[in-house]
Formats: sequence, structure tokens, C-alpha cells
Amino acid sequence: MSTFMAKPADVQRKWYIVDAADKPLGRTAVKVADLLRGKGKPEFTPHVDCGDHVVVINAEKAVLTGKKLENKNYYRHTGYIGGLKTVKYSNLMKTRPELAMELAVKGMVPDTTIGRKALTRLHVYAGEKYAQVAQKPEKID
Repeated sequence: MSTFMAKPADVQRKWYIVDAADKPLGRTAVKVADLLRGKGKPEFTPHVDCGDHVVVINAEKAVLTGKKLENKNYYRHTGYIGGLKTVKYSNLMKTRPELAMELAVKGMVPDTTIGRKALTRLHVYAGEKYAQVAQKPEKID
């Protein structure tokens, strides 16, 4: 018997909703990254994009454990000399909690075309309301 290999045309994509309220940011990001890749599916194939769509709500209520709020920083560079910008996670979680969740998930998907394609199916919202109501996403705990 030969090994089953999924074909891109045969992939069935579902919609899931993940509530990040009062859960650690990293653990939620791991669950979301697995759903985006399709790792939980029996027909998972590493070289085919088998993942699903994921909506993350309540990103502002996600928890950073330990002293990460004070000690962890988000770095970006403008591209100019001396253009390194630093933002503490305490400030980032107040102003742009969606970005904090997206960065955590981005670090957990592969740095390939499949990973970049998977990130286009990620939708993060700071509060309870989300725009993908018509897709009837299935709630994941």
C-alpha cells in the first residue's frame, strides 16, 4: 500500500474560532499555528498547504506569564542607519494586541511559501466582535 499524499485541489478548508481570553499568548499561538498548517488532520502532507482558516478573538486579554510584560521587547528596523525601534510588550499589548498574537504565530509557522500562505488565513481581533460571522466558524477550546 502506498503512502497517501494530499493534493492541493482536494484540501477541504474549515473555519475555526479561538478565544485567547485568559490563556497564555504562546500556548494559544501554538494551537493556532497547528490549525493553520493542518497538523491535526489525518490527511496532513508536509509539502501541501492543508491548513484551515483561524479567527482569534480577545487577543487583548491574552496573558504573558512571568516577567515578559516588562522584559520582553519587540524590535523592528526602519531600514535606515540607526533605525532600530524597540517597543516593550507591556506597551504593545495595550496598543496593538493583534500584532503581538500575529508575531507569535508567525514565529511558529515555517519560513516558506506554505507558511506565508498559511498566515493569510489568520484573522486576529482584539475584542469579541469579528467579521467572519457568515463563515460560521467552529469554536475551539
